[in-house]
Amino acid sequence: MATVYTLHPDNPQTRTIEQIGSALQAGAVMLYPTDTVYAIGCDLYAKNAVQRVRQIKQLSNDKPLTFLCQSLSNIAQYAQVSDTAYRIMRRLIPGPYTFLLPATKLVPRLVMSPKRKTTGIRVPDHPICLALLEVLGNPIISTSAPLWADEEALSGNSGKPHYGPTRYELFDSLEKLVDIIVDNGTEPGFQVSTILDLTNEEPIVVRRGLGWEEASTWVAEIP
Repeated sequence: MATVYTLHPDNPQTRTIEQIGSALQAGAVMLYPTDTVYAIGCDLYAKNAVQRVRQIKQLSNDKPLTFLCQSLSNIAQYAQVSDTAYRIMRRLIPGPYTFLLPATKLVPRLVMSPKRKTTGIRVPDHPICLALLEVLGNPIISTSAPLWADEEALSGNSGKPHYGPTRYELFDSLEKLVDIIVDNGTEPGFQVSTILDLTNEEPIVVRRGLGWEEASTWVAEIP
């Protein structure tokens, strides 16, 4: 049964953040809110925990996992960032964007795309995520929690209404699969991040999600 930690949405309590950080360092898997949807996550370097995240989402090892970083300078430790990628990310970070980039040796193989050697990285605009990243000192895996009603609807491309479980329904469905549930008192968001492939000089929009309009402005301006 998961331990539930209640945090203030804007000013998360330091002591509780430290408790969660210690649990993540010890290999815990958590369900937590982000600036897009609720996510399943763990310490990037906790191998067994990463495997558990894959099992919860039923993801094979050839499917890359996204992870959160604190800042643009932090991203540069885990990915090769071209001048074009830097200019785009500088305008969009922090926010609801996932950037696909060539991975460095600091990214575990279990996380990256095995064929392309790329990784997906986000810098969230979310107080709890940023506080956890700071206390943990490592990136945090971030993959959308299961039970979302319609992935196409979540992307915003289908014209369908966005809908999904309440946070309590989500907690009930996952409390036996995760070690920690982070509750900030808000309902889950139902729109995923916008994904930009920055592995080449010509940026490619892989998925339209939250913040797409702003991203399209900057992508269009970069040759």
